[in-house]
Amino acid sequence: MSLIVIVDDRITNRNIFAKLAASIEPNVQVETFGDPLQALDWLVDQQPDLIITDFKMPTIDGAEFIRRYRQFPGAAEIPIIVLTIYEERSFRLRALEAGATDFLHSPVDHHEFVTRARNLLKLHKHQKLLADRATTLERELERSERSREQALRDSSERLAQVIDTLPVMINATASDGTLIFANAYQAAFSGKDLAKFVGKPMNSLYGPEQSARNLALDRLVLQTGKAVPAYEEEMTDLTGTTRHFVTTKSPLTNDERQVTAVLTSSLDITARKRSEAYLRHVAHHDALTDLPNRISLIESMRKMITRSRRGDHMFGLYVVDLDGFKKINDLLGHAAGDRYLKALAEHVSKEIREGDVLARLGGDEFALLQSDMLSTTEAADYANRILDTISGFEMPGHNLAPMKASIGVALYPSDATDADQLLINASLAMYRAKSDNGNSFAYFASDMQTRARVAAQLDNELQLALERGEFQLYYQPQINLATGQVDGAEALLRWDRPGQGIVSPGVFLPRAEENGMILPINEWVLFEACRAARRWQEKGHQYLRVAINLSPIQFRKRTIPLLVTRALGETGLDPRRLELELTESIVMQNIDAVADDLRQLMDMGVHISIDDFGTGYSSLGYVKQLPLDRLKIDQSFVRTVATDPNDAAIVRAITTLGKSLNMQVLAEGVETEEQLQRLRAEGCDHVQGFYFAKPMPEHEFLAYLVGETAIASSA
Repeated sequence: MSLIVIVDDRITNRNIFAKLAASIEPNVQVETFGDPLQALDWLVDQQPDLIITDFKMPTIDGAEFIRRYRQFPGAAEIPIIVLTIYEERSFRLRALEAGATDFLHSPVDHHEFVTRARNLLKLHKHQKLLADRATTLERELERSERSREQALRDSSERLAQVIDTLPVMINATASDGTLIFANAYQAAFSGKDLAKFVGKPMNSLYGPEQSARNLALDRLVLQTGKAVPAYEEEMTDLTGTTRHFVTTKSPLTNDERQVTAVLTSSLDITARKRSEAYLRHVAHHDALTDLPNRISLIESMRKMITRSRRGDHMFGLYVVDLDGFKKINDLLGHAAGDRYLKALAEHVSKEIREGDVLARLGGDEFALLQSDMLSTTEAADYANRILDTISGFEMPGHNLAPMKASIGVALYPSDATDADQLLINASLAMYRAKSDNGNSFAYFASDMQTRARVAAQLDNELQLALERGEFQLYYQPQINLATGQVDGAEALLRWDRPGQGIVSPGVFLPRAEENGMILPINEWVLFEACRAARRWQEKGHQYLRVAINLSPIQFRKRTIPLLVTRALGETGLDPRRLELELTESIVMQNIDAVADDLRQLMDMGVHISIDDFGTGYSSLGYVKQLPLDRLKIDQSFVRTVATDPNDAAIVRAITTLGKSLNMQVLAEGVETEEQLQRLRAEGCDHVQGFYFAKPMPEHEFLAYLVGETAIASSA
């Protein structure tokens, strides 16, 4: 089981790296430390297989941590990876001089982290295997009763056999740089009989550059007596193919513990490197166009953000969506559509600046990353160039109309300070450009500006809805429990919104209350409901009355009596067939003024009811002061009246109050037989709800009246 130690003062990093380390191979033991001094104390008695440390830490930095640890017995060959956000060469040199094995630049690519850590672990295991086998041979020599000369000869042969079986390139060089031995893997790679090179300079086997590097590292091992941390290097084989190796150099000592030679081992990781490169490319590129994909784009933005934090750099993100691309698929087929996207991607790639990034997000949506902006004014020119580039594209072999596009622009750092949010904001801006008929670009705006635009659009749609007659009234029957007959209906507003169908008032009435549109909308509701009730009378339903809801704003205007008088006069409706519903909030605004208006209405014969009674400012005081005909029990109490004793008690109290004041009581929101029976038992006069019928258009309501003449009589 491998032991990996992680040292980082940030707990978030420790948790992330611990999870990544645990995924390297089965049964990995991971120990994490936030304080490098505590880690050193713990490592005194422990022998890890890999150490991963941050460079910048509060107590001591990564270089000092490595320097102290390398002084521990047996610590010289333990691989150590340093994580750093610094790109300056001086920081790396400090860590390397202290004994660092490898570096990873923050923010760390998780795949690269796992790959490098796995390679170092494997190389360390090979080193331990060599050491263990050497130890075993040494013990066998000590137990052997053979002569020293024979034992030495046998052990040398065995060691040579062991080394030759390893899939690692191994050689040893003397202090003067001459070759002492090399294994079979090294001979096969070089294609030479290395026995002929024993005693000759190693540089005769390599080119000048690699020979110079090997000699320099060998001198370092000979001078310090310490192993060189593992490093990656490239070598060219007999076919001219470049291959990748992880190489380490360790000291060899004589009986007097003097370093006399250097052991070099190189593990071939070419296949893994190729596999990793392929998988990384697939994971970061679009399969159709081979452009960077969303993952790669976000990584590029994060790198730009990291660089930008060191100065006042800006960059821009442009999300591009093709307008009307579906027509190409419909006209030419999806295969031709794919060819179009691929050719367009190549065309745009040739037009962008070096350093900018073109990515495909999916479908017909692309993104461009503009680096090193000097001012925000560049964004408009850049976006227009993108539009011109796309419209100027011609697909070979097809005579197609110029393609248009919608572009959303988001700028760093003014619009967002992280990559994901910047992409979201650019996409929102793109949708705005598309909603403005496309072939344009739009900047991202703040949430307040966005909501203002949405509100302005809704204001315009509500005005048009009134002008175009898009509002409708639905009617929900009200049942008289004494007769079982429908004797009224509540008029409920609906909007047949273009492109969305029928929507409920909760979507638009709050905004209508804010902008004052509630006044003309409610006026339309009053007149339309009166006209509908008049039509019912003409069809023989003289007993039906219609109930409509009033807005608090209408009462603040003090125009309700006049408005109702005009509606009744123009429609010819009998005032006794009209019921106006008020909420308790309306009543409590100015109870005296409201009472005066209600008395005028009641004198005309209009019925008055309190809607949602019991949910607001319910009190005997205002109920006694107002001229009321009916109390409507809110559906929140009706919903559990058959199961909740508290709600049943509230229903009973409201019913009792209504009876004592000579008012009728209606329960709304009845959905089950159990609720109906309980409300009947409590003495409710009227009910309405889905148990009988949902709100419906007028023609369905009239049909309902014909088919349901005794809805509740048998209930």
